[in-house]
Amino acid sequence: MAEHKLREIGEDKTLLLLDDDEPFLRRLAKAMEKRGFQPEMAQTVTAGKAIATGRPPAYAVVDLRLEDGNGLDVVEVLREKRPDCKIVVLTGYGAIATAVAAVKIGATDYLSKPADANDITNALLSSADELPPPPENPMSADRVRWEHIQRVYELCDRNVSETARRLNMHRRTLQRILAKRSPR
Repeated sequence: MAEHKLREIGEDKTLLLLDDDEPFLRRLAKAMEKRGFQPEMAQTVTAGKAIATGRPPAYAVVDLRLEDGNGLDVVEVLREKRPDCKIVVLTGYGAIATAVAAVKIGATDYLSKPADANDITNALLSSADELPPPPENPMSADRVRWEHIQRVYELCDRNVSETARRLNMHRRTLQRILAKRSPR
């Protein structure tokens, strides 16, 4: 296993944590504080933008889907106000397209939830030219497949026949997969 060299946090330890899942946000803030960061929490795009504008942090962890909009709007403000900010975007289900969009507008990295404080710290402190160490608990292949099927199903407005056609699978097979709970 290659040893990954993480950067020091540095003088400016400010960290914006933006997520509308309050229990997760509190746990993450506590964990990041123990690791030496100075977290500031926000639960809405509006609050995130206000912090990004008024006190742009050195680091940010931004959830993409928030009740009042898209976390990418906050990423854009952070990029404008603080170009050197290291931004990690959290995405609920492995939405590759959204993650690509996030990186294009300036996120440093993205992680799919549930990401723990170690994964987030590694992503925030990894050098620009090297990848952070692999996640401790990555999604299983079955889970990734299930997430992909769910995403296509949602994009087809929950139309089973259309989803089955696009995924090139039998409609009844798809119905069985959709009826089951998500794999771990």
